[in-house]
Amino acid sequence: MAMTCFLCGLATLSIGQQISREELIFLTPEWKGERFPDGRPKVPDAILKRMKLVTHEEAWATMKGEHYKFQYAEGWQTINPDSVLVGRALTATFMPGRPDVHRVTDKKGHEKDGRVKSQNAWPIDMLVKGDVYVVDQFGMHEDGPTIGDNLGNSIYAKTGNGIVYEGAVRDIAGLKEIGGFTSYFRSYHPSHHLNNPDGELNTTLVGINRPTRIGKVMVMPGDIVLGRDGAVTFVPPHLAEKVVKTSEIVRLRDMFGHQRLREQKYTPGQIDNRWSAEIEKDFSQWLNAHISELPVPKEQIQDYLKTRTW
Repeated sequence: MAMTCFLCGLATLSIGQQISREELIFLTPEWKGERFPDGRPKVPDAILKRMKLVTHEEAWATMKGEHYKFQYAEGWQTINPDSVLVGRALTATFMPGRPDVHRVTDKKGHEKDGRVKSQNAWPIDMLVKGDVYVVDQFGMHEDGPTIGDNLGNSIYAKTGNGIVYEGAVRDIAGLKEIGGFTSYFRSYHPSHHLNNPDGELNTTLVGINRPTRIGKVMVMPGDIVLGRDGAVTFVPPHLAEKVVKTSEIVRLRDMFGHQRLREQKYTPGQIDNRWSAEIEKDFSQWLNAHISELPVPKEQIQDYLKTRTW
């Protein structure tokens, strides 16, 4: 009975576009670390920095081992495809325009929060450094783009990052001029969205920092966005450190294995299969000998070596 009443309370708190702090904490129970004032998980900057070297394969394998099967989205068009996008998701969800819902949404936003800008700007005003703006705009194409070079510059100034956008963008030439605006989107169209409930209305904002869908992924506010090599992976906050650490171990073992193969100390069969005690001991000694030269923080290697028995 108590749980039922609690869930009823959450439903009451969820009438507006933005999720309540209580509901967001309720929906992200595995995260035990710091949160933003609105309840969004705040994975440390140090983990974000280390995440930039993680590959999709490494992240996918770690999350699949934890039974998270639907965290990868592909089939994107990109801006700055040779760079890596990493940050905390701030989500927004749009639906096809509906005048009655749009009017009351506008009215509530204006009266409660003093919002005078159009709805597509509301989530952007909430962005902070390290965020990635993650938007489900249901693949809207012609007359759909809500992001062009003006909002793109605003997003980049606030976050230092780009976007993951389930829909069309405009002003591609201008967006490409924003050097660090690494972004993933479904299509391009030169038109722009229409948001007049008394005239032409194409989209209505129905959620800010709520669970949203990107491709086949349920994205939660605070998920870590990893965009690289034409695809995007979304890492739940409580798995971010494990993904990073596992990636670093794999990276070190690959470096060691490749070096020993070049030296012809071991055969491909020995490196490709489960390592013998001799190779594991050699690996530990190699880590100690090169600890200041490797592309993994020294303190992380030291922590790893503490768990070794070799």
